[in-house]
Amino acid sequence: MRRTFGWSWVAAAAILGLLHTASADEISDYPNRPINLVVGFTPGGGNDVVARIVGAKAGEILKTSVVILNRPGANGAIALESVGKAEPDGYTIILGSSSVLAINPVLSGSPDQDPIKNFVGLGTLAMTPQVLAVNPSVEARTMDEFVALSQKKEISVASAGIGGLPHLAIELIQSVEKAKLLHVPYRGGAPAATDVVAGHMQGIVMDLPAVQSFILDGQMRAIAVLNDKRSAALPNVPTSVEQGAKEIVAVNWYGLLAPAKTPEPIADKLFQAFSTAANDPAVVAKLAELGIEPMTSSSRADFTQFLGREMARWSAVAKVAGLTKSQ
Repeated sequence: MRRTFGWSWVAAAAILGLLHTASADEISDYPNRPINLVVGFTPGGGNDVVARIVGAKAGEILKTSVVILNRPGANGAIALESVGKAEPDGYTIILGSSSVLAINPVLSGSPDQDPIKNFVGLGTLAMTPQVLAVNPSVEARTMDEFVALSQKKEISVASAGIGGLPHLAIELIQSVEKAKLLHVPYRGGAPAATDVVAGHMQGIVMDLPAVQSFILDGQMRAIAVLNDKRSAALPNVPTSVEQGAKEIVAVNWYGLLAPAKTPEPIADKLFQAFSTAANDPAVVAKLAELGIEPMTSSSRADFTQFLGREMARWSAVAKVAGLTKSQ
């Protein structure tokens, strides 16, 4: 009996060794088929555009196809949860904005959306700041004037919907600057911008690309780029920080996650390929036309730490605004 027991362990060890070798071979051969890059919105939006432009170059670097899969619904939550349940083999990953990867999980409280526990961080790729702009009839040209005006009479400010980064940025302005704003959520940035131009709404907080043309045409007046550095797309518009509103920073960044337990070598390979792609001169030029700039993490660990800080920061804003499940 002892002899049989001993041989069974030898056999088991041999089998485990073969499995380990197969796993190692699979990792070294990665990728050997197309990679699915999931986006939680319909084609044409910021998430989709960044995924397609950067993904195409990353595919060249990885010598495979990066296929964009659009799975819209619940402001990106459906896509996020589906990727969290995918095989952790590096062939299904997700690109999401700060709203999808850092804000939605905080607001929903769903354990399936936890980007730290259920996913492996692969890094940021690009960013675009939020812009505070008003209809030209509004008598304010600076952050101080805008806040002072709001304290005399409430100012209506549009966003692309409840719970997104523009909404949280409006709540941040109200909380920090003591501005009195009436938040009006729309179903998307286009109708919100249209109503500001028409004068039905006084102001708007939105991703730069959604308001850039209106500002350049004089149909809106930009009050501030909500960041600590000016945007190359609107170089003459001062930032919130340089106007003294140092806490008013709202940047819509785009990052990548893979399912938890994705092997480290595969995650590292994806990080390197997509980071290189995002900084490629041709890619940078294409994104710049849309008001989007490269923003890449120095390492995967750096991205995970950044993600944690973003979640904590917007969680605090959401709690003050009464937007979290615990409220």
